[in-house]
Amino acid sequence: MTARASSLPHSRLRSSGGTPIVGTVTRGTTNPNRLRRMDRWIAATHGAELRRAADPVAVDLGYGAAPWTAVELLHRLRTAAPRARVTGIEIEPARVAAARPYEREGLAFLRGGFEVPVPGRPVLVRAANVLRQYDEAEVAAVWRRLCARLAPADPATGSRGGLLVEGTCDEIGRRHVWVALGPEGPRTVTFATRLGSLERPSDLAERLPKALIHRNVPGEPVHAFLRDFDRAWAAAAPYASYGARQRWIRAVRDLTADWPVADGPARWRQGEVTVRWEALAPRG
Repeated sequence: MTARASSLPHSRLRSSGGTPIVGTVTRGTTNPNRLRRMDRWIAATHGAELRRAADPVAVDLGYGAAPWTAVELLHRLRTAAPRARVTGIEIEPARVAAARPYEREGLAFLRGGFEVPVPGRPVLVRAANVLRQYDEAEVAAVWRRLCARLAPADPATGSRGGLLVEGTCDEIGRRHVWVALGPEGPRTVTFATRLGSLERPSDLAERLPKALIHRNVPGEPVHAFLRDFDRAWAAAAPYASYGARQRWIRAVRDLTADWPVADGPARWRQGEVTVRWEALAPRG
């Protein structure tokens, strides 16, 4: 992935902030409650950054044909950070116009793209099911552009800076995989699922984000990880009598022997596992 930021498509029109729009119109598919797993993870793992921020602005980038995901993001973030504000950004003007009636205190909608036309540096940018519709070669440039817009780290306060969460899920949010990135670049990959719908962990392969989905082939780390996850899942079959959650926890615990799992049982119980990016990053 060596695309330069200048290779990204630019709209001839301008965003709500007056800057050229970067990006292209996507399908806009959306459903209520679709991003609940991602939202809850963000609130749990990034809530402290939002609470300590002087201006805890979050961006729902590419929210789609209806504003449900931005409305829900505000509600879920405020369970962890009561001062959080959300700005939904869409490149299609009709979608912005349709969302405007839902604006209220802490929630606004703007036209724009990857330039993220909000004042200052957001503490969170969530881009779900957006890059899925781009070429793999464009991902690195988009990541760099978005990470450059995040709030910077502040060693004096212990802040690691803003967070970009970029990933893909199915239409009703049962299966989801996302990459978390800070101002410095990618940090982790999280796999999240409704355990009752899972036959094997590699079922999540079809929801890998664009940076990884074409790398699920022999010789690539993400393929090896899913292979080992399936083996751990099979070995944990005796735990199925206690429920899918216990089987998942046991399988993830076994994975920690060979893979840098970044979270613990409290998150595993939610049907999640987070792995360090460097262990799954594409080769070459």
